[in-house]
Amino acid sequence: MEISQVAKKSGVSASTLRFYEEKGLISSIGRQGIRRVFSPNILERLELIALGRAAGFSLEEIAGILGNEAKPEIDRELLLRKANELDGTIKKLTAMRDGLQHAAACTAPSHLECPRFRRLMNLAGAGAIKGLASGKK
Repeated sequence: MEISQVAKKSGVSASTLRFYEEKGLISSIGRQGIRRVFSPNILERLELIALGRAAGFSLEEIAGILGNEAKPEIDRELLLRKANELDGTIKKLTAMRDGLQHAAACTAPSHLECPRFRRLMNLAGAGAIKGLASGKK
């Protein structure tokens, strides 16, 4: 399958496909003229890469997980560690959401007079809830 067909069927741009190949995430099986050619299982591999990205894995982590095999043996311990990391992020985000909802509905004359909002501010100031908006690249 030519790179343009892979791009069209997968929704992944040709430049991203070339980047993934450069990073060792995918590999072409040859060339047809000047165009890269990929095996039909490339679409499944791209879906695995997309799933890894959605779960928060870096491209380096995904490359390590997938290896060079057609049927990768995924490290279950690594998946459990990522699931635990996501649980922690979910707990922090839930606490942040609850705090913001409370602040929006709080009847205190000023948010600075609300004990719950002050606790949220103190946690943020101490670095306990930083880094939620930035993702791995």
